[in-house]
Amino acid sequence: MNELIKQVEQWSIEKGLDKAESSKQFLKCTEELGEVAAALARNEKNALRDGIGDVVVTLIILAQQNDMDLYECLNTAYDEIKGRTGKMVNGVFVKSSDL
Repeated sequence: MNELIKQVEQWSIEKGLDKAESSKQFLKCTEELGEVAAALARNEKNALRDGIGDVVVTLIILAQQNDMDLYECLNTAYDEIKGRTGKMVNGVFVKSSDL
């Protein structure tokens, strides 16, 4: 996976995306999230797979634009959630502090 992330980062450098405005990249992320939602609504597994991949690509580039990397962001998030407690409510995990 690390090699694939590096390939995405290199691709973004070649396209000039690494120096582009982060707010525009975030808009691209949300566009791709919409495609994930559409794939889920239509139960289209191939479109879902592609959409999830597109979201990850946009997040890799967003992190790169801000002198971060995907692993750093993921590790930060995991450190925050690893000890989190809560329960499932209507199919959604709700952390204890929000119950």
